[in-house]
Order: sequence, then C-alpha cells, then structure tokens
Amino acid sequence: MKAHDALYIDGAWRPAASGDVIEVVNPADEQVIGKVPAGGALDVDTAVRAARAALPAWAATPPAERAARLAALHRALAARKDEIAETVTAELGSPPKFSEAVHAAVPLAVAASFAELAATHTFEEKVGNSTVLHEPIGVVGAITPWNYPLHQIVAKVAPALAAGCAIVLKPAEDTPLVAQLFAEAVHEAGVPAGVFNLVTGLGPVAGQALAEHPGVDLVSFTGSTAVGRQIGAVAGAAVKKVALELGGKSANVILPSADLARAVNVGVANVMSNSGQTCSAWTRMLVHRDQYAEAVDMAATAAAKYGDRIGPVVSARQQARVRGYIEKGVAEGARLVAGGPEAPRERGYFVSPTVFADVTPEMTIAQEEIFGPVLTILRYEDEEDALRIANGTVYGLAGAVWAAGDDEAVAFARRMDTGQVDINGGRFNPLAPFGGYKQSGVGRELGSHGLAEYLQTKSLQF
Repeated sequence: MKAHDALYIDGAWRPAASGDVIEVVNPADEQVIGKVPAGGALDVDTAVRAARAALPAWAATPPAERAARLAALHRALAARKDEIAETVTAELGSPPKFSEAVHAAVPLAVAASFAELAATHTFEEKVGNSTVLHEPIGVVGAITPWNYPLHQIVAKVAPALAAGCAIVLKPAEDTPLVAQLFAEAVHEAGVPAGVFNLVTGLGPVAGQALAEHPGVDLVSFTGSTAVGRQIGAVAGAAVKKVALELGGKSANVILPSADLARAVNVGVANVMSNSGQTCSAWTRMLVHRDQYAEAVDMAATAAAKYGDRIGPVVSARQQARVRGYIEKGVAEGARLVAGGPEAPRERGYFVSPTVFADVTPEMTIAQEEIFGPVLTILRYEDEEDALRIANGTVYGLAGAVWAAGDDEAVAFARRMDTGQVDINGGRFNPLAPFGGYKQSGVGRELGSHGLAEYLQTKSLQF
C-alpha cells in the first residue's frame, strides 16, 4: 500500500498547487499510514478545466466503446481486489473479512452492472413524432464519504462514465488511499485523459470549491444531511443539478407474526455491520408490546457477541460523536442493555456495541443519525402505531419489515415513507435504485435509475 504524493488530473499524476498534506490514520491503532496532497481551489479548477476539455469527445464516444472502457475498469479493479481490501482495512479499520466480502466485492458487482448498462441502455427513443435523446449532463463533481469508500466512488463514477460525462472526484479525507487505487485502475482501463480526475483534499476547501465551480454541471454528494443542505443551496443559486444521498434513521419493523429470533438477530447484525457506519442501517427496531421484553433480551445477547468482531469507527472525532449520543440516551432516560459510552480499548477509536431499550420516539437517539454501533428498541401498540413511529423522523432512506408472509410485510412496507425496504431479510440488489425520501436526499443511485441521474433529455420533433 503506497500513497501517491500527487493528484490525478488530465490522465497523469501531478503535484498539488500547495505543499499541504493530509495524514491518513489507521483508526485501529492510531498510526499514520500515509500522506496525500491537500488539494485546494486551484487544483479543483485545473481538474474541472481538464474535464471540460475532455467532455465533448467522450460524450460523442459510442455507448459500446464506453461500455468496453467500463468492462476494462472492472477487470483492473478485480486485479486489485486484495490490495483494495487491505487498503480499506488500514484506512477505515474494517475487519479483513468484511473488507474482502463487502468493501472490495460489492464495488466490483456495481462496476460490472454499469458496464452492461452502458451497452444496453436506450440513449435514443421514438415518442410519437419526436426522437428523444438522453445525453450526458456534462461535468460531474463527485464528493464521496468514508464509510464505504470504494463503493460510493464506483456508484457515482461508473454511471457517469456510462452516460458520457467527465468527472472530478473529491474523496473523503479519512479514506483517500483506496481512491488512488481507483484512479490507477481508471488509467489502466484506458479511459481518455481528462475524463476522470481525482483531487484529494478537505471537504470545506476542495469539496466546497468543487460544488461552487461554474464548470460543474452536476454535484453528486453522499454524506450528512447538514452538508447536503449546504451543497443544495450552492447548487440552487447556480441552477445546477444535485444528486444527494444523505442521512438515515431507518426502522426495522417486526410484526407480531414474524420469526422474532431471526428478525432480531439479523437486525442486530445489520446495525453492527461496518461498526454502525452505514447510512441505511436499521437503527430503530420496532417490536410489539407483547414481544418487547423477549426481543430486548435477544438483542442484548446478540450484541454482546460483536464486542471483538467489529472494527473501530473512522476517527477520534467520530468516536467522540457516537459516545456523546450514548451519553445523551442515558441522560434522556433510555435503558442500556448492552454496551455503553466507555471506550472498550485503550488504543484505537473503538465503540462498544450498544443497545438501548425503553426508547421513546421523541428521544434524540430515536430521531438523529448516530452513525455508530448503536441500536434503539422501541415498543409499539398496534400496526398503526408502528407505522406512525416508523414514519416519524425527518429521514426516509431505508428500512425493513418482518412478518410470517411476504404479502403481509409488503402491505406494511407500501405505507412506509422511505426509499428502500427489505422484506423478510431481502438481499442486496446492485440493480435496484437506492436513495431517500424527505431529508434523506434527492435522486437515486445504482441500476438504470442511477444512470438516469447523469443524463439530460432533448426532444427532436419531425
């Protein structure tokens, strides 16, 4: 694992305008593992100019050729699969098996799906006496988070390439090393110079410069709702399109007919996955009053098994944030049944797998995104009460419903104000649209709906 001391702009590694650097820290042992340039507004401007210059030729490239470049990118990433997993383990603290199975494998599946979509998508259609063209929106500013660093990059860059857009990527400053591996793969895949550019840097500096740049036609951002609002305001002032995948506080609704043990155990695993740093995690478990005590005992037992199985959170700042929420939950009267605010290890940014019972819907820990291994369990009286609680936050990103049969679960899911619902433990689908209702965002990622975000429509009348 070797960090580049340069930015990838216009098909080559180039020094940043300043000599400022960002230290990359392994959150498991707090050791510096690399340094990358802290790009600034001048670097962003250079990258955007390169993208604008490369855009016309790439937009005019036949979809079949774009698909071939994406297929080559998939092969280049696959060849780096082990190095990708090792890098994510080092800079995010993810356990090696999870890095291999999720952080490295899922982006490969997504990249493959967009290679196929680029070849099969209908970019031109007849509608009555009109020909409707689906054209690339232009230059994309992609700003990605640290929690699933490569997946979020692929979920933005692959559809943008498939659409014929040029891209400037600003990855999260906590996890920039895997973004450099991605840039290497793009170069190896033969993507033309300037079509993809990488500027590492701080969010308030490089990220803001990218969002504000007049040469950027679409800002695609994944991160907190607070930052998403700022980007939306900047883009709105310039009448610039945004795609925002923001926060979540997803409900895991366990109906009385469900297999309680399975629903609880899968629900706990979902929250502890990636150390709770998943925007779509089912952090609110809703259980009928008659099964509540049993479910709480099951959840506490299940959570205790994760003490040595989950990694740290990404940074000292994030650790303090999560521990602050746990203290807030205790102060507001929720009952700790597993974990707590105390750090479980002397070194590393670890947080104990934590479960709260006796949580009421108005509590802070039931309303705000914690982004750590913290589960809240809420009691409901009947199905209408469960629906009220499930829909009772500003978020609407994901969720789950469990029942004896799929039809019963689907009937409830249809009434949930959320963008994606897993039915009785449904599997991840890289072709299904992902995105939120309400303050969880604008737009969709993945599959044909994700590709459509990077296209604009023109009609020709005959």
